[in-house]
Amino acid sequence: MEAYRVSGGCLLVLALGGYTIANTNPPSTQSSSGAGGSQRSAHHVKVPVDDAQPTELTQAETAIEKKDYATAEGLLRAFVARDSSNYVAWFDLGFVENGLGKIDESIAAYRKSVAAKPDVFESNLNLGLQLAKAGQPDAEKFLNTATHLKPTDHPAEGQYRAWLSLGQTIEESKPDEALAAYRQAASLQPEAVEPHLFSGHLLEQENKLTDAEPEYKRALALDSHSMDAVTGLANIEMRTHHFPEAEDSLRKLLAESDSGPVHIQLGRVLAAEGKNDAALAELEAGTKLTPGDDAAQRDLAELYTTAGKNDSAEAAYRGLVAAHPDDALLHRGLGQALLRQKKFPEAQQEFLRVVKFAPKLGEGYGDLAFAASENQDFELVIRALDARSKLLPESPVTYFLRASAYDHLRDVKKAVANYHLFLNTAKGKYADYEWQATHRLNALEPKR
Repeated sequence: MEAYRVSGGCLLVLALGGYTIANTNPPSTQSSSGAGGSQRSAHHVKVPVDDAQPTELTQAETAIEKKDYATAEGLLRAFVARDSSNYVAWFDLGFVENGLGKIDESIAAYRKSVAAKPDVFESNLNLGLQLAKAGQPDAEKFLNTATHLKPTDHPAEGQYRAWLSLGQTIEESKPDEALAAYRQAASLQPEAVEPHLFSGHLLEQENKLTDAEPEYKRALALDSHSMDAVTGLANIEMRTHHFPEAEDSLRKLLAESDSGPVHIQLGRVLAAEGKNDAALAELEAGTKLTPGDDAAQRDLAELYTTAGKNDSAEAAYRGLVAAHPDDALLHRGLGQALLRQKKFPEAQQEFLRVVKFAPKLGEGYGDLAFAASENQDFELVIRALDARSKLLPESPVTYFLRASAYDHLRDVKKAVANYHLFLNTAKGKYADYEWQATHRLNALEPKR
């Protein structure tokens, strides 16, 4: 967003410290389209001044032109101490205090400017922007007022910025009104990309994907190089499981820039399509470019497991566990990678950590029972299965593991009971186990 500065009967449009009001992960406003772009060069617009420009204000504005804000601040403070009704002086002081990083003082000065002359578009807009920047609730009031006032110069452009700023400010509290504000902005600057990007993003956040999609498409029609629009479309295509379309959109993004996050998203899409090798290549490329993306590292470790690359999964999970030593799910992933490599003692230790850090995770006890069975720690098998039974229903596999453990512990009665429970529930799905259970029952049960 931009701020205005009153100057000797004129208003200078100057950048307000790169400030943009935005929600989580919004589209950027760095559109390549000239219309509506938030980063523009400064230009002069006329504004009526009631009296001749005082000498002190002229000196202060000369200092402002040189970005000598400290000098300008002193001159303006001295001036308003003598004449507290001059809205131009208060406006300039608001701009200067912002330039010095004094947000509270800037807001106070802008409030004085509005109080001195309430019907100035530029002062209401700047005050609203500063209040929004500070997270103060009355930002909406002044931005809304600005939308009903006429800018001194370039009225359509000024009104466009007011409506766009209002929309961004009220997105969370009044999403429907924010969308209406974006539509107003779009009507004032039909070639502007931002209203459609912001509308698309807001609708996407509200899960109104069918409404968000045409907004992103409109933005892309206005600016064929808008990566925000392509990203928005890719997100919608992924969320609606239109994976081939999402893949195409993401490849367009990669053609523009070798982006780690885009590689990662493409990897996720390819994984959803079952293209594991291609997905691994993209995730590996993405995590190299953005090594701090923890979620992507987890996805990569999981995909290694899915693809049967258990040694790579082990290495990936060990790196994650080192960074997050108390994360039960990471220990479980590592344990499963070790289990598939028949590293049963190490797997058992990982599953013990799982149930330590997540004692309500029933699956962890099942994993522990399996690893303990392979390690012939049959008492631990029983304890793990008993703990699991308090959290999850029994399954054919748990019956078999319990029966085998009791069998090895020479508790014939419980072994027999559990072998029967296993056979009654297996229903031909576990051929090897069923053969073993039948064989052991023949040996354990008295002949009739």
